[in-house]
Amino acid sequence: MNETMSLGSALVTGVLLGLMFFGGLWWTVRKIVSVRHPAFWVFASLMLRMTFALAGFYFISDGHWERLLVCLLGFFIARLAVTRLTGPPAQQDNASGKEAGHAA
Repeated sequence: MNETMSLGSALVTGVLLGLMFFGGLWWTVRKIVSVRHPAFWVFASLMLRMTFALAGFYFISDGHWERLLVCLLGFFIARLAVTRLTGPPAQQDNASGKEAGHAA
């Protein structure tokens, strides 16, 4: 039971790390269009997000590859969730939109 609890906490931590990492990436991409030095923001964001994610992986694994693997699974699940939530809006499939979009 103790191993199940540690794997469960590793999964939750992986999801939280992923939400922080990919949510921060989404925020950075939206922010760089309005800042004076966008390259600085991209680099600083990358370093900050990677530092937190790698430190989280290191501490949650505690030398056990199983915990690291489950944490990475949670990270991937968060990636899918953030991508789905922040992706482009779904296009409507109507006939007038198709005809206006390209020449015949």
